[in-house]
Amino acid sequence: MAQCTAPRNGHRTASGAANCPACSSRSSYRSNYSYPSYNDSYSSSRSMNSSGNYNVSKGRTQKARWSNSGSSIYYTQTEINTLTPIRKVVEQRAEKPDLRDVFLCHAWDDRKESALELNDLLVANGVSVWFSEKDIPLGTSFLREIDKGLAKSKIGLVLVTPSFLKRVQNEGVADKELSVLLARDQLIPIVHNTTYDDLRDVSPLLGSRNGLDTQDDSMENIAKKLAELITV
Repeated sequence: MAQCTAPRNGHRTASGAANCPACSSRSSYRSNYSYPSYNDSYSSSRSMNSSGNYNVSKGRTQKARWSNSGSSIYYTQTEINTLTPIRKVVEQRAEKPDLRDVFLCHAWDDRKESALELNDLLVANGVSVWFSEKDIPLGTSFLREIDKGLAKSKIGLVLVTPSFLKRVQNEGVADKELSVLLARDQLIPIVHNTTYDDLRDVSPLLGSRNGLDTQDDSMENIAKKLAELITV
């Protein structure tokens, strides 16, 4: 009786089976053999690139010194350089009681959309946020409440959108908030649906601050980085 030339692992190709004295006559071999397809290989590669290699492809290869041992969040060198001075402020203010983690500065027109999205993502990641939509009681002084919110927050976030740029140009409330935040080294611009070039045209001082950009990273990941940043 003819013996199979690949008795343990089977034949890897149809030609190998055809040349085997034991398997060449088995017409069903070809139909039962499952060959890897291009689509399978592509799907596997795509899955890897969208998860394991995502950080590498975006240049995010470093963990921050404030990351915990189990963190899966990676940063670019620019992001590390941007966030390190803010982290020092967080550490200095960590012992002060009754401070919110972040003050969210935004344009009024964004309060129901992108500002609300960022607020909700931060809260979902355990960050306490001063957010005008929920922290300014009816009948109180808007500017006075903002002053109190700034004083009682560790750091400030500025959500830079097209609406925000218009407000700053018109010297609205957002501009008054900025003047206080810019006086301290505790400000992170979050650029969303606009560019740093547009920001520099409107506010060169704010535009000189490095920050985070939703063109480079998702709002979800940015919220996770901010949550990690303020955790002491």
